[in-house]
Amino acid sequence: MTQTPTAHTPAQGQARAQFTVPAQHPMVTVLGSGDSLLRVIEKAFPAADIHVRGNEISAVGDAAEVALIQRMFDEMMLVLRTGQPMTEDAVERSIAMLKATESGESDGEETPAEVLTQNILSSRGRTIRPKTLNQKRYVDAIDKHTVVFGIGPAGTGKTYLAMAKAVQALQAKQVNRIILTRPAVEAGERLGFLPGTLYEKIDPYLRPLYDALHDMLDPDSIPRLMAAGTIEVAPLAYMRGRTLNDAFIILDEAQNTSPEQMKMFLTRLGFESKIVITGDVTQVDLPSGTKSGLRQVQEILEGLDDVHFSRLTSHDVVRHKLVGRIVDAYEKYDSENGTENGTHKGARDKRK
Repeated sequence: MTQTPTAHTPAQGQARAQFTVPAQHPMVTVLGSGDSLLRVIEKAFPAADIHVRGNEISAVGDAAEVALIQRMFDEMMLVLRTGQPMTEDAVERSIAMLKATESGESDGEETPAEVLTQNILSSRGRTIRPKTLNQKRYVDAIDKHTVVFGIGPAGTGKTYLAMAKAVQALQAKQVNRIILTRPAVEAGERLGFLPGTLYEKIDPYLRPLYDALHDMLDPDSIPRLMAAGTIEVAPLAYMRGRTLNDAFIILDEAQNTSPEQMKMFLTRLGFESKIVITGDVTQVDLPSGTKSGLRQVQEILEGLDDVHFSRLTSHDVVRHKLVGRIVDAYEKYDSENGTENGTHKGARDKRK
């Protein structure tokens, strides 16, 4: 931050914008603790000079950059007016959205403020909401379509947001029950080699779904809801032969379904139900020779009415920033070496 007692005059060919923060918003909510939010903006626009004096913020530099900075502060104020704080991550994502719109990479239909203030579910003092444009469009697609596929790398919120929409639908009485399922195949392990009863063998594969439920519901209510059949968490094999009415159904880790399992699951759809299928086609753990049902279904159902494919990327990763960079690094390595996840494609073709 640069404190200046005088207005900064733009040089020839430069533009200047000035922004006044309303008195009801303390400057720390706009600049961040220790000016952390301001530093994010300055880093994103290094050629611009940003100055702060009292509740006045001015920016001088290239006209296009200054316009984006002005827009960024406008978007911040729209978010702050809802009572939601701005974070460094939210500022970074907002700037990325604005730059994508400016460059034509995004259609710009949704603004950063619209993305960041769309609440899905509030539970125990925290609110679950999309954090990126693709996440918002994924959530919107779940509202609009009967069958939605969320496809993308780890950490993009595919399953978590679907779970939040399921709980929201249950609480709004749009459905009578939630059904959560996964294929019990993962990382080359086989259930037969695990110790314990069938339930104890299956439980580790379903644990991530339980964990997400505990984030969204009162933990004490979950056993009661499960005992009543309002929430069901079961391996995919348990879906065979059933018709699922009045339900919000989520199939997680769908890349580990065979084509036959995928068809079986999709045809369980009953009246007044909704299906969300999530998976990462770059992390298939099926036995050699088994094709991924999630890969195949894109070729079969793409463009079908009331079926939507939402594709998320490393830019939508909401875990540690390093996760997104790891995903990008693997993609770069594979494109340069003709591999898939570091393995030569010829060695994996049978698994597709």
